[in-house]
Amino acid sequence: MRQPLAYIHPDAQIAPNVVIEPFVTIDKNVVIEEGTRIGSNVTIFEGARIGKNCNIFPGAVISGVPQDLKFHGENSVAIIGDNTTIRECVTINRGTASKSKTVVGSNCLIMAYCHVAHDSILGNNVIMSNAVQVAGEVQIDDFAIIGGGSLIHQFCHIGSHVMIQGGSHINKDVPPFVKAGRNPLSYAGINSIGLRRRGFSNEIIRDIQEIYRFLYLSGLNNTDAIERIEAELPASKERDDIILFVRNSQRGIIKGYSGL
Repeated sequence: MRQPLAYIHPDAQIAPNVVIEPFVTIDKNVVIEEGTRIGSNVTIFEGARIGKNCNIFPGAVISGVPQDLKFHGENSVAIIGDNTTIRECVTINRGTASKSKTVVGSNCLIMAYCHVAHDSILGNNVIMSNAVQVAGEVQIDDFAIIGGGSLIHQFCHIGSHVMIQGGSHINKDVPPFVKAGRNPLSYAGINSIGLRRRGFSNEIIRDIQEIYRFLYLSGLNNTDAIERIEAELPASKERDDIILFVRNSQRGIIKGYSGL
């Protein structure tokens, strides 16, 4: 269903059963797949690739030009996966020459007034509460939950199954499976409730807790802690994911809570 009060560029590729409400603007070089609903006053710029069964609420702006002075009009896209909800007034910029794409995965919920900047990559099942601000080239892995009003520094990496307190200033990498809070942002334990909801066994959760005891409670630096983890704890996907995350961290991981 396409409202006569919407503007749709003739070159846009839109599936027949997409619902487009009044006062929507859709530019050229846009693809919208079946079952998606576009709310009133949404603006979808060139380079948008929107998947199936998405729901984009009024006032959102998708695939806007990056807010980056290094951008010089190069071809790039903003990709939104299937079954993702974009709430009111969310802004998602397309990529630059760095990665050429910004990605929001499938089954995500991006709440009102969030911003996702150029070249950021969000995995599947990510939840961002109201007014989270994501800078350029951030990576957020599957099942991460970011509390409202949080600010995420450029180039940060947030691991899978993480839960971060609202209002956080995130300027270090947050390793997978943890809760993070306080100011400055610090390790606050394992996201055990979230892990149980997603089918992780008690044994796996205990193993993850043991890994983080070495990283945060042993007094060892990260290099020595990882050596102990590899020597003393059995190999598992979760263990190897954590080790790889810490070793590859460009900004360094968040610290443990000092209590000071």
